[in-house]
Amino acid sequence: MTIRFTARAVGVDEDPELECLTAGVAEDESGSGMVLLFMCGLLEPDELDAEHGEDTHCLVTADQATAYGAVERVVLRDKVLHVRITDDSLAELGLDDPEIEAVLDVDDDTVDRFRAGLRRVLDYGRPDARPAQIEL
Repeated sequence: MTIRFTARAVGVDEDPELECLTAGVAEDESGSGMVLLFMCGLLEPDELDAEHGEDTHCLVTADQATAYGAVERVVLRDKVLHVRITDDSLAELGLDDPEIEAVLDVDDDTVDRFRAGLRRVLDYGRPDARPAQIEL
């Protein structure tokens, strides 16, 4: 049973003050409904990040549940984002199913910016915590 939704809000934000890059999709422009925020630091991870397991991407859901290294697979094809969450991250994220599919209801330029931002997020940090499959 895959979690499916239409994302009407799609974007990328680089916040130098918080030293964070976010590529996100949300069911509604107000941020309500299903939300997936893929995040990473703007600076290379340091020893403290590694000690806390925060030396990789993280995924945040609508209720602010957060898991690091949670994305096992991501495919973006024809404005449809397919994400597979690691089984051990499901409880942390409050999700019942590891498969998520979001139809991106936005223009092609927005999809292209999201694709580039998501690639940057998922390429962040230690290689062994990156998704096994990335097709963007």
